[in-house]
Amino acid sequence: MRVGFGYDIHRFAEGRRLVLGGVEVEYPLGLLGVSDGDVVLHAIADAVLGAIGRGEIGIYFPPNSLSSQGIDSKVILKYVVEMADRDGFLISNIDVTIVTEQPKLKKYYGLMRKAIAEIVGIGEDRINIKAKSNEGLDSVGRGEAIAAYSVVSVQEVKR
Repeated sequence: MRVGFGYDIHRFAEGRRLVLGGVEVEYPLGLLGVSDGDVVLHAIADAVLGAIGRGEIGIYFPPNSLSSQGIDSKVILKYVVEMADRDGFLISNIDVTIVTEQPKLKKYYGLMRKAIAEIVGIGEDRINIKAKSNEGLDSVGRGEAIAAYSVVSVQEVKR
């Protein structure tokens, strides 16, 4: 068994959709990014890459590449999951903490778990989503950004 850790943060921006965990969240602001800005899927992808010893998503989806512009983060995570599979790893479980003051996300947890389960190919019972406040501290606490942390465990399978 191996474990990987991932982190991502994006600032809020007007005129963009807010997408978290592969789900569109009702909110007047979205997240600024080269992709759709889904910090949850980015953190998970980096955690998977960490667990399998393959770096971070910027290696495979460089921010300055035209092919990365506007990319759906589901495509990024799917690519990383397929890489893990080719390398002989199965994802065992995913734990995510989203850090934001607003919006409140509890009603989206189930939808996010379902979306992530479909992308990754594991049961929803192996995915945990939670959100925390930053108690008014730093850019997240001031409502300028959303951050996400993820821990992923993978199992090496003999092929």
